[in-house]
Amino acid sequence: MSDNNIKLTSFNPGSGCGCKIEPSKLHEVLESSNFDPSQSFDKLIVGHDQNDDAAVLDIGNGQALVHSTDFFTPIVDDPFEFGNIAGSNAISDIYAMGATPDMALAILGWPIDKLGSEMAGKVLAGAREACKKAGIPLAGGHSIDIPQPIFGLSVTGRVRIGELKKNNGAKPGDLLYLTKPLGIGVIATAMKKELANDNDTQWALDTMKRLNFEGAELVRISGINAMTDITGFGLAGHLHEMMKASDCSARIDFDKIPKYDYARLKELYSLQCMPTGTTKNYLAYHKDISKVNGEELFILFDPQTSGGLLISVDPKNKLETENILQKYGSVNCIGTVTKRNEILINLI
Repeated sequence: MSDNNIKLTSFNPGSGCGCKIEPSKLHEVLESSNFDPSQSFDKLIVGHDQNDDAAVLDIGNGQALVHSTDFFTPIVDDPFEFGNIAGSNAISDIYAMGATPDMALAILGWPIDKLGSEMAGKVLAGAREACKKAGIPLAGGHSIDIPQPIFGLSVTGRVRIGELKKNNGAKPGDLLYLTKPLGIGVIATAMKKELANDNDTQWALDTMKRLNFEGAELVRISGINAMTDITGFGLAGHLHEMMKASDCSARIDFDKIPKYDYARLKELYSLQCMPTGTTKNYLAYHKDISKVNGEELFILFDPQTSGGLLISVDPKNKLETENILQKYGSVNCIGTVTKRNEILINLI
């Protein structure tokens, strides 16, 4: 029997994408999986070895199938909102490759005796709403009865091979754009500690539920050289992956990074609302990043859930890129790509 007084977020030490396995441990997992790069598949364009947002398969006629799976523990207590956020987050992996989603399947792990089937149904309803916004069906899925609730989607989409956007194509001179403000990890932690106010909560919900539609529209711009979405590894972690894959470095202006109300974030940081994932991200990536102070650290390494797109753009395509970004939100150029040097991310 379900207990409506039970908080979903009480079932996990982390929340949302902040519950990801920390980067160093994830690399150990993959290294222990006996992956052999020589055992390649001719039709596989992007696999897990490339640390990109989704797998990509050549299906002929210049078309590619894009497939991703994403799920996590509850980031909010409202089951409908949890499902909506988890759905939006999973669909984002498809947009991050420049693809258009076609279909989704649900992944549900649920303690039926503790939380009940009605609450699980609300989670699915929230995900169905996210899929409806994306114009795709939630066509089925799989569920298991386990002690800790998890939810997400497996999403499939398509893109023309020539328009596929990966995370490894950034070039020196490119402009770097970020499409959503940072701060979700801090606010989610404040919500869990009951320190978030109504404005904090509403901003976080609106931001996490907003789909990254611009990703599918940016494909027509050849000067979009690299793209990825910002989730559990934070801006610093995902930018690090992009620069490492592209054999480049980046110069970032901290003041130009879009953030939720900065004064409010600093206040919540002082109240110990920094998620544990922030420290894990810092330990994983800080050696390749110029020195940061405490205030820069809790923003740059803040784990995002259903975060925005990080886009590397040829300056020749600045205007048309910004026209699309303005259509869906705001224009935030946060830095530039440079030639590779000892430091992958330089703050200015």
